[in-house]
This record gives sequence, structure tokens and C-alpha cells, in this order.
Amino acid sequence: MKGRNAVITGGARGIGEAIARALARLGVNIIIWDVLADAASATSASLNQEYGVKGVGLAVDVTSEASVTAASEQVIAEFGSLDILVNNAGITRDGLLIRMKEEDWDAVLKINLKGVWIGTKIVGRLMLKQRRGTIVNIASVVGVMGNAGQANYSASKAGVIGLTKTSAKEFASRGVRVNAVAPGYIRTAMTDKLTDEQRQRMQALIPLGELGEPADVADAVAFLASDASRYITGQVINVCGGMVM
Repeated sequence: MKGRNAVITGGARGIGEAIARALARLGVNIIIWDVLADAASATSASLNQEYGVKGVGLAVDVTSEASVTAASEQVIAEFGSLDILVNNAGITRDGLLIRMKEEDWDAVLKINLKGVWIGTKIVGRLMLKQRRGTIVNIASVVGVMGNAGQANYSASKAGVIGLTKTSAKEFASRGVRVNAVAPGYIRTAMTDKLTDEQRQRMQALIPLGELGEPADVADAVAFLASDASRYITGQVINVCGGMVM
């Protein structure tokens, strides 16, 4: 893994930052694409100092082909290749389906699904020319099993799973692998805001009895990005403590 170049979208904080750290620990150069430009640069600088890898944080709109194309060209110009893409950027706009606003549906599908499609399309084209590369998409267990109050998010993540399997079939002949990781309930800034009662109800759904950590997701991504998974493509790994079996 040492010396390879990875792009992590939405990598400035949360699960994305944990993924960036897991890859940097293995010697991978880290390029963070995020709308939070200052946070992306700060995280990148921290990784450079802590792990001695090269890296940069770029302001990128994953829903814009022009923005992703320009950022990809910059990565190739500065680093020479783009070996790993982690499509992690995503948002939530929760609400019951019959009350959901059209703009909330559109916003979630645009970032969570269209953003993955654009990244896969633009970066995948570069990887096909290189005849090597690996893409890991961050899906969700709710894209597998559904979840009340998350019609837009569940649909977007189910779409990511379908996109993962289709692009894996299209890219395999050129040596490019595409897989997905589907997290369950992971301890993040969002879950830290839950009440004790809400957290207990959530944990009751998890056979292992506890929320996961961002590092649990990051370790699965690192495995799929590495040669240890060289014969794996088109698959979804559920990191959920047994919620989906």
C-alpha cells in the first residue's frame, strides 16, 4: 500500500477522516475532497505530520462533473496516479415519506447517489486507462433493510449498492475492483447527540450489543482497498454488529 494515492470524499471528519487515517497508517498518500476546504486541509496536514505521507485537501463538489474532473486532473498532475477512491461523502435529511419535502429527497439523492456515480465515472475512467485501481463506496445497512423515516437515505444507499455491483462488472476486465461497505449504527457526532433512551433502543437492534466505531468501518475499507482483497469485487461488507445477516 505504501506510496499509493487515495482520494476520500467527505474525508475531513467523521467516518471519512477515520478512513483517511487508516490508509495513511499503511503509507498511502491521502487526498481529501470535501466541501469543507479548511477542514480538509487541516486533516491532510495532520496526516502528513503524523504518518509522513504526502497529501492535500481540496474543495470539491462531488455533484459536479466539472469539479470532480478538475480535481482528478490535479491529483494526476501532482501525484502521478490515482489508485484508490473512497466515495464517502453523504448527507441525511430524515423524515416520514408522506411528509418529506421534495427538496430533501433531491438533496440526499444528489449527494449520496449522483455524487458516487460522478466519482466512479470520472475516476474510473482514469483507473481503466491505468489498468489498475480500486473503488470503495460507503453504503449503509438501511440500503439493504430499509428504515422508517429515511426513505431518501435508504433509497440513495440502495442505489449505491446497485451502482457498485454494475460498475464492478463493467470495470473488472481492466483490473479495477469496486466494492462497498455498509455501516450500521456507528458512534459519530450525530449519534452522540442521542438520548440514553434512543441509544438503548438502537443497541437493542444490534446482536453484538454496542454501537460500532468509525475505525471499524475504516478497517473494512482498508482491507477492500488493499491487495489482501485482490479476488473480491462487486461485494458489500456489512459492518453492523450483526444487524444484517
